[in-house]
This record gives sequence, C-alpha cells and structure tokens, in this order.
Amino acid sequence: MSITSDQRLLMRKLLIAALLAVSASAPQLNAQIRLNKDNIDEVVSAMTLEEKASMVVGYSKGAFTGYGNSILYVPGSAASTCRIDRLGIAPTVLADGPAGLRISPTREGDDQSYYCTAFPIGTALAASWSKELVFEVGKTIGDEVREYGVDVLLAPGMNLQRDPLCGRNFEYYSEDPLLSGNIAAAYVNGVQSEGVGTSVKHFAVNNAETSRKDNDSRVGVRALRELYLKGFEIAIKQSRPWTVMTSYNAINGVQAMESRELLQNLLRDEWGFDGYVMCDWAYAGLRNTVKELYAGNDLLTPGSEEQYLEVIEAVRNKTLPIEELDKCVKRILGIVVRTPRFNGYRYSDRPDLKAHAEVARRAAAESIVLLENHDSTLPLKSSSGNVGLFGISSYDFISGGTGSGSVNKAYMVNLVDGFSAEGYSVNKELKDYYSAKVELALANLSTASTLGRISLNEVSIPAGLVKASAEKDDFAVITLGRSNGEGLDRHAFDDFSLKTVELNMINQVSNAFHAVGKYQVQFASNATDIRETAEYRLRREECWKVERLFENK
Repeated sequence: MSITSDQRLLMRKLLIAALLAVSASAPQLNAQIRLNKDNIDEVVSAMTLEEKASMVVGYSKGAFTGYGNSILYVPGSAASTCRIDRLGIAPTVLADGPAGLRISPTREGDDQSYYCTAFPIGTALAASWSKELVFEVGKTIGDEVREYGVDVLLAPGMNLQRDPLCGRNFEYYSEDPLLSGNIAAAYVNGVQSEGVGTSVKHFAVNNAETSRKDNDSRVGVRALRELYLKGFEIAIKQSRPWTVMTSYNAINGVQAMESRELLQNLLRDEWGFDGYVMCDWAYAGLRNTVKELYAGNDLLTPGSEEQYLEVIEAVRNKTLPIEELDKCVKRILGIVVRTPRFNGYRYSDRPDLKAHAEVARRAAAESIVLLENHDSTLPLKSSSGNVGLFGISSYDFISGGTGSGSVNKAYMVNLVDGFSAEGYSVNKELKDYYSAKVELALANLSTASTLGRISLNEVSIPAGLVKASAEKDDFAVITLGRSNGEGLDRHAFDDFSLKTVELNMINQVSNAFHAVGKYQVQFASNATDIRETAEYRLRREECWKVERLFENK
C-alpha cells in the first residue's frame, strides 16, 4: 500500500509534536527532583555515578590552595563539599576551629576585614568546670561561623592529654575523659544552637603529633573503652554533633579512617551517631579510598581528582558496592539539608566582634586557676601603683597554639595594656628594653603565617634594670611564655621545663625585690641548683636519646 504525500506530512507533524512534548517534559521532570529534607533517597537514585563520587570526595579543582585553606565560597576555609545545581545540592563550607573560627582576615580587592574572636583554648575552658560558660562560648563562636557564611566548624578537639608534651594539647580539654566529654558536649550544643554544625575530632586515640601519620596506637579494650573513647561517647550522646572527624593514626594496626568496627559498629550502631564522618586532611600514600568508604568514612577531605576516579573505578569493578557508596552520599546529604547555605541564609559578614570579645574576656577570667596565693598576695591591695613587668611574654602575648587551631584575630591585649587600663604605671625602662627585644626578634622571623607563630625566646635582663625596678616599683610580675602546635610534640628539657635564662630571671628579680623589703613569692628559688645535680643531667641525657630516636625514624 502506497502512502500519499498528505499522509507523510501528517506523520511528520505527529513525530515533531511527540519530540517537542518529550523535550518539554524532560526539564520539568528534572526540575521536580530538587533536594529537600524529605527526598534524599529519591535524589540519590537520580544521581549519576560521577555525581556520587564527587559528593564523597569533596574536591573542587583549583580551589584548594594549601594546608587547610580553600579560596572557594569563604576564603581561608578548610574545604567544602560538592555543589550539584542540577539536583539542588548546595555546597557545605567547612572551616577550622576550635578556639574560634579560622578564615582569612583579608581578601584581595576587598577593604573589609574578616577577623574572628580568639577564645580561651580548650585546656583553659575545661579548667572552668562550667558547662554553662562553655555553652555560651560555643554559642558565640557559632554566631561568627554562621555570619561569615560557614556551615560546619571543624571542632571541638577532644583527645585525651595523655602526654603533657603533645603538641596539640592546647586544643584538647583534659586528661580526664569525663571532664572532656561533658565540656565538649557543652561546646557542641552551644555552636549548633546557632544553626551551624560541628565536627568532633580526632576520632580516635590521637594523643601524639610527632609522626602522627605513621603512629599505631596500641591500646587494650578496657583502656580504649574507659579512657580514650569515653569522652567521645559522652559528647556524641549528649550533643549529637553533625559530623565526626577521624584521626591520622592507626589503632591496633588498623587506620582509624578505615575501621568499620570503629565507625559503623561502635559510632553508629552502638552510640547512635546519625551524621557523617570525614577524615582529617590527608593525601595519597596514607589512605585507601575504597577501605575508607566501606568503613563508613563518608567524606574524603580535602579530596583529589585521583580519588574521584578511584571511586568510579571501584564501583565499576565491584570492589566497592554501590550500596555502600549510596550510604555515604545519603549521610552527607542528610547534613547538607540542615546547613544555612542550603536553606538560603543571608549571612552578614559582620558579626558583633565587640560583644564577642566581652564573652572571651569573661571566659578567660573564669578559666584561670590560681595554684597558690601565699599570704593573700592576690588580688592586689590597690588599684594603682608602679609595676615592673619581666619576661618577653609580658609584652608579646601568644593567644594560642599553631596550626589549624589558631585564630586570625584583629588584636591582642598584653600585660602592659592591661595594667595601664586598670590605672597602674608600667616601668618605662623595662618596657623600652623588652619592646626593642620583641621588635628585633619579630624582624628575624622568616615568614608570617596565618597558622600562627611560636612564642619568642626569653631574653636575659641587665642587672641594673632589675635593681632600678626593685627600688622604684611596688611589685613585679614575671611572665613565662610557651606555645606549641600541630604536627610536632614538645621537648621535655629547655622547652616544657624551665630554661636557664628563665630560672635566672626568676631568681634575679625575686632576690632584688627581697633585698629592698618587697615580698615576692619565690616559687623556683632552688631550680638552678636542681639543674646541676647528677640525677638531673642523667635524666636529661636519657630524654635526649629518646628524642633523637624518634626524630630519626
């Protein structure tokens, strides 16, 4: 049967109409699949393998410019999760803590400053024994996190202070798991009361910084449960943090980020954690992408293109079940829908830093621990008088340690400014002497860093200045400063312990003030003699041997 020209024309019109209908309906269908809190399963089903891989890797080419630093969305933030516009998936911006938000204080082509408030370090907050105070600090930090456009604060740090030499102790709370857990829970509840998330870290048994990526923490079951994990358990159950960050180290032979027993059986099944897990910032060579995802380490930060390709290949060759990948993606999306950025919050970039400074000052005052107050020396009997300030740290304060836990703050108040504001007269000769030493030391520092800097070395003080201060000033204050940081533990001798120059200064100042009848607590009067004993020299040599052994590993 032949087809007429009219029939051909009709068929062509019908075919065109059908194609137009399909093309018109396809965008409408896709537009309906937009992420919300109730359709996460549906969205995951609509995602391509490549999109799922991008969600768990969290990698944006060219955005990551160095250790803990991204230029995407909020400059100076640590990283972000992937943005998929097709499905309405917003990115989640992650930024460092825990003593305050760490982002870049300045931006190219922008006159506005983006400083944050530096709050007392974790050790100080725990010394307050006040969950109410720590909640308020967390709430204040959470306000800055939200108003600067960040979604998740990578804090609190809550590993046990197992060794006083651990470089990262300043971020942690205590050697006691009960205190650590309760203080961390208060911190998390405070931050998250502002509608942003936290990341409890470093899970788990991260109690040393030297060779931290090579360490294998060997711990018995009881010690693990009752000490190293107990604080985390308390914090997870009392505060429900949005995320948890795994540690670099292995635990009993298994990398923490690859331990399904730790992340699935314990954290999720037993403790009821319902957020997502991210790893600490690690690179190829340390990690196994498939093992991490299978273990339940959902987000691979900071991520790389290599890992993205590994995820795709692992699913295709069936070494990573698609079901396990889907679980990771769902857990990430479950937090995405809770973030300010996903919910369209219009952040101001202008938190009330003046009000926040008042919270930080009050928190610091409540966190101070007075070990001894001989003859009720404190508080000072008058609100005025002459004061001699000794020690380079009286003039060059360091507010916290170095690394991702440092905060880019606008200013610090040192002892000179503090005493002057209270009406005291600070010895000008001492101030000029130390100020010159600070200026010289700062000039000799190699480079400035947004990750903080170490405290300056103590300097000797001329006898004439000490004698003049003792004759003129009503009292003396001696400040000894220390800083430590991420990535390296401290040395026991001439670092953790007092240095010769410090011991000499204590005795020199104390003796000069005593000689003119001005009482000063001499808490280290015998320290110089102790350093000359045979027992001390032997311990020092043994310690140096151990330190050299670790440095040569």
